Amino acid sequence: MNQIKCPKCGEVFTIDESDYESIVKQIKDHEYREDLDRIERQHKKELAQAVQLAEAEVKNSLSEILGKKDAEIAKLGAELEKQDAETKLAVSEALKNKDAEIAKLGAKLEKQDAEMKLALSSAVKEKDDEISELKIKNLALEEGYKKELAGKDEMIAYYRDFKAKQSTKMVGESLEQHCSYEFNKLRPTAFKNAYFEKDNDSSSGSKGDFIYRDYDDAGTEYISIMFEMKNENDTTATKHKNEHFFKELDKDRNEKKCEYAVLVSLLEQDSDLYNEGIVDVSHRYPKMYVIRPQFFIPIITLLKNAAENSLQYRKELQTVQNQNLDYAQFEENMNQFKNAFGRNYELASRKFKDAIDDIDRTIKALEKTRADLVSSENNLRLANDKAQDLTIKKLTKGAPSVAEKFKSVEKK
Repeated sequence: MNQIKCPKCGEVFTIDESDYESIVKQIKDHEYREDLDRIERQHKKELAQAVQLAEAEVKNSLSEILGKKDAEIAKLGAELEKQDAETKLAVSEALKNKDAEIAKLGAKLEKQDAEMKLALSSAVKEKDDEISELKIKNLALEEGYKKELAGKDEMIAYYRDFKAKQSTKMVGESLEQHCSYEFNKLRPTAFKNAYFEKDNDSSSGSKGDFIYRDYDDAGTEYISIMFEMKNENDTTATKHKNEHFFKELDKDRNEKKCEYAVLVSLLEQDSDLYNEGIVDVSHRYPKMYVIRPQFFIPIITLLKNAAENSLQYRKELQTVQNQNLDYAQFEENMNQFKNAFGRNYELASRKFKDAIDDIDRTIKALEKTRADLVSSENNLRLANDKAQDLTIKKLTKGAPSVAEKFKSVEKK
């Protein structure tokens, strides 16, 4: 327990520890609050002073900055005014130059426009004149075409009437004349070395219509064609077909030793197969074709060009074959010499044997033996003469390529 005396009334009273701690706490809290108030007031005062000082410094700095800015602004304003004046002057000069240029261009455009209008007017006039001229020419052409068509109609009617009056043989002959004319028209330029004539040899019982053969500049034949022309009247009761003539045409080709066979036909006029162009019927007969008359020259040209391309290969093959013949001739010459020499040797050998046998059997036959020996000597002399007279030139006679090879060996 604690005793406490009141400072005002002097009364003494007793308090326990909890009351004492409560009073002490109250006193401490009061002192603490007073200290806080005092510190707060001091802080506010210092803060106010700092704010005032900062405001004063800010005002001074701001005044200094504003003074510099005003000077810079004034300077910039002067420069801007100067630049504005220069810009206005430059713009004025530029506008003045542009106006002059625009005026100049405007005058030029007006001049060009006038020239273009004049040129356009002239061109339109020329085109109108051309159109008028073309119209006149067109009318003239139309009249010409009408007359030409009328003439062609008359010609067609004439040929129809002409064809109707002809026999089958005459129709065929007309087709032959057409093909002969077409070929002879190009003969001097395209077929200068060619043979193209009618087949008049009927010794085998039949003949074609035309035989075509062509030769190179050296005279070597490199292509041959047997032609047969077939046509018939429109009014013919029994219509022929192209295939009816294949067998006979192939026979004529073989008998006249031609490489190709071509049937120039106006038969089966409604056939899509024969109307499309050149028809290859080699599956029926070798190297045989069926054509319409308009393909007569083209098929000769095609076969001729193909044969010309293979001509060089044929020549090379012929050279190889000739060389083979030369080797065969050389071998034959060698075998002939060997056989002749062998026969002479065999005769001599036989006679020697006979002579020796005769000498062994009888001395009386010496004369006969002598004759046999002389005969043997003659045969040996002949054989020796043949052997001595044998030369490469004689052996290679008739074989020029072998002779050339021996010469090349001697040179080496």
